Amino acid sequence: MLVRAAAAAASSPGLLRRLWRGRGSGAAACFPLGRALLDVRGAEAGVFLQGLLTNDVTPLVEGDGAAAALYAHALNVQGRCLYDLILYRLHKSPEEEPHILLECDSGVLDAIQKHLKLYKIRRKVNITPCLDLSLWAVVPGERAGDIASSLAKCADQALILTPDPRTEVMGWRLIAKKGANLSEIIPGSHFGNIEDYHRHRYKQGIPEGVKDLPPGVALPLESNLAYMNGISFTKGCYIGQELTARTYHMGVIRKRLLPVHFSTPLPKDSIPEGAEILTESGKSAGKFRAGGGELGIALLRLANINEPLCLNIAGDKVKLTASIPEWWPKPASK
Repeated sequence: MLVRAAAAAASSPGLLRRLWRGRGSGAAACFPLGRALLDVRGAEAGVFLQGLLTNDVTPLVEGDGAAAALYAHALNVQGRCLYDLILYRLHKSPEEEPHILLECDSGVLDAIQKHLKLYKIRRKVNITPCLDLSLWAVVPGERAGDIASSLAKCADQALILTPDPRTEVMGWRLIAKKGANLSEIIPGSHFGNIEDYHRHRYKQGIPEGVKDLPPGVALPLESNLAYMNGISFTKGCYIGQELTARTYHMGVIRKRLLPVHFSTPLPKDSIPEGAEILTESGKSAGKFRAGGGELGIALLRLANINEPLCLNIAGDKVKLTASIPEWWPKPASK
């Protein structure tokens, strides 16, 4: 699984290397992520997850040689995002009992477990936190090709090393036992500052966690779930499907999460949640979600993104500009 996933990732590293150029000459930067992992296994794990998540988990659960990771959201009954998840397949063939890892925001780990167990009923599924595993983001430097050639020799060192399923600009996801030596798994790699990882996310407009996707507030299509390969419009029913499907088929999405660049660095921890972003005339253009330094992401009305915008912070107006990420599909029709 490890070698197949890595080989697939190495086949198209060009865009990622262009976007990440200048972050160091090493083969890759490894960022320790403060996100949690849940172990979901059992004979009915696939059917169970299929009814709860936006994406079609069948290829992940049943696929032999298919992608080892899948992005999805769990929605509430009103069709709003509760949790953003990345699923990883641990079983190696369709004949084995389904065994999936769920990556989630660590701040809502207890809430996610309660949510899953609420719908478990009598299904043959076991759900437990994985306290002995560590999760890393691996973002290639200019020598990205060096990674693939080293994986075959070090495959037994990692549990999972797979392309990030959201978009290639986010590199790879690595899951290993706590205490594993990352320099043996990916020779030439170096430890990155987690702030650089978040800056990279903000620059690309990639939401991750409850600050970026407030539970019960964020809408999946406004959060670019379809752009990030996180939703299936052909699978069967799941919780929150009705509003999402109707919005998609109507084809009207007036707001989207976008990367924003501020004229001056933002003050730390002093921006109220959902702070309003205004046009030059004082009209509401959207809401700030999260950021750091001069970068962030915001939910903006598409009709206003080319106008001068500002964020009102304690009476001071900080100018900002929005941009369309390079990795978005062209043309963006939905």
